[in-house]
Amino acid sequence: MKDHSPGSLRKDAVGTLHIVFFVVAAAAPLTAVVGASPAAFAFGNGAGLPGAFVIAGVVYTLFGAAFTAMSRHCGSAGGFYGYIVRGLGKPASVSGAFVALTAYSAVQIAIYALFGLVAGQRLASFGLTIPWWPIALAAIVIVHLFGRKGIAFSGSVLGVLMTLEVLILLALDIGILLSSDLPQGISFAGFSPGVVAAPGLGAALVFVVASYVGFEATTIFGEEAKNADRTVPRATYCAVALITLLYAFSTWAMTLEHGPAHIKAAAAADTANLYFTAAQHRLGDGPRVAMEALLLTSLFASILAFHNTITRYLFALARDRLLPRWLGSVDTGTGVPAAAGKTQSISAAILVVLFGFSRVDPYTVVFSWLSALATIGILAVQLMVAISAWRFFRVDSRGVGLFRRALAPLLSALGLAIWLALVCLNLQLLSGSESRAIETFPFIILAVGAAGALTAVRMRRRRPQDYARLGELLGQIA
Repeated sequence: MKDHSPGSLRKDAVGTLHIVFFVVAAAAPLTAVVGASPAAFAFGNGAGLPGAFVIAGVVYTLFGAAFTAMSRHCGSAGGFYGYIVRGLGKPASVSGAFVALTAYSAVQIAIYALFGLVAGQRLASFGLTIPWWPIALAAIVIVHLFGRKGIAFSGSVLGVLMTLEVLILLALDIGILLSSDLPQGISFAGFSPGVVAAPGLGAALVFVVASYVGFEATTIFGEEAKNADRTVPRATYCAVALITLLYAFSTWAMTLEHGPAHIKAAAAADTANLYFTAAQHRLGDGPRVAMEALLLTSLFASILAFHNTITRYLFALARDRLLPRWLGSVDTGTGVPAAAGKTQSISAAILVVLFGFSRVDPYTVVFSWLSALATIGILAVQLMVAISAWRFFRVDSRGVGLFRRALAPLLSALGLAIWLALVCLNLQLLSGSESRAIETFPFIILAVGAAGALTAVRMRRRRPQDYARLGELLGQIA
C-alpha cells in the first residue's frame, strides 16, 4: 500500500538532460517558431528577428549566471519562491509564488485551448467534428496519468517529443540552406546591428520573450535532481543555449527562404502558414504533414512540463502551510506530489469546461489573452529573482565572483525590467486583441502579488510559529 503522508520529494530522480527536456519542452520550440515568429517577423523588426533572439539569449544567460550562483543555497520544489525568500524576504517570496502559480496556471490553460483547437482541426479533416474543450479534457486525463508515473518518466517522454520537434525544424532549416534558389542567397543581415535595431525591435522582443516561458524549470526540480549544485547550473546554461540557437537558426533560415528584404511582407501575407508553406516547398507533403502532427506533440509536451511545474509549486506552498497541508502529501511509490497533482488536474478541467460552456474563442481569447497574462507574471517573478540575487550576495559574497554576484544580476534585472515594460505597453499586439480588458492584466498581476504578501503578513500576525518556519526548506544553506 502506498504512503501518502507529507514529506519530501524523491531525491536524485532526475539528471541534467531530464531538466533540460522540461525547460525546452515548456518553451515548446516548434510552437514558438511556427506560431509566434511569423507575427514577430510581420509586426517586429523583420529580418532582424534572429538577432533579437540572440539578445534574449544573452540576457537570459546573465540571468542564469545570477540565480544559479544561489542554487546551492536555495534549491527546492518551490522554484524561484526559494530564491526570492533569501534576498527579498518572506512577504516578497510569497508574493512571487502566488504570481508564478497564477502565471503558470494561465499559460497551461492557454495551451490546453490551443491543443484542443489544433487537434479539432486535424480531426475535422477526417470528418470528425468535436469542440475544442472535450479534446482538452482528454488531454488533461492523459497528462495527469503521465504525471503520476514520476518525474523521470515525464522527463523521458518530454525528451522523445522534444527531439522529434527539434529534428523537424532542423530538417526544414537545412533544406532551406541547401537550396540553390534562395532569393538573396546566404545572408547574415539578420544578425547585423543595423537590421536588428530596425524599427519594430521592441515589438519583436515582446514575442521573443514570450517564447522563453518555462525557463524556471531548472530550479523547480532542484530538490529532485542528482548533484543539484552542478545539475541546475548545467541544465540552465544548456537550456538557454539550445533554445536560443534553435530559435535564432530557424528564424534566420526563414529569412533566407524569402530574402531579408521580403520576409516582413511574406510573414504579414501568410502569418498562419509561413513555416508549413516552406516545409511543403522544400521538403514535400510528408514532412509538412509531420510538422503539423508534431505541432500537437509540441503542445502536449509543453502541457506536461507545466503540469509538473504547477504541482511542485502547490506542494511547496502546502509544505510551508500557505496552502492546506494535505496538498503536501507525496506518493512514496512514485515520489510525486500526489494530492497536488490531482488538485492541479481537477482545477484545469474546471477552467476548461467553464471556457467551453461560455463559448469564447479558444484562440483569440483563451490562448491569446491567458498567454499575455502569463508572460507579464513570469517576467515579474524573474525580475524579483534577479534583484534578490543581487541583494543576497551584497550581504555576503559567499566566495562568488563579482560578475555572478553583482554584474549579472543587475544587467539581467535591467533587461527584464525593459522587457516587462515593453510587454505591458504592447499587450494588444501580444494578445492580438483591442479589448480594453487586456489593459487590466498588469493590475491583475499586481493584485495577485499583493494578495501573496498580505497572506504572509497575516501568517506572521496569526501564526507566528509557521511564519518563522516559512522558507526553511526553500532556503536551506548548503
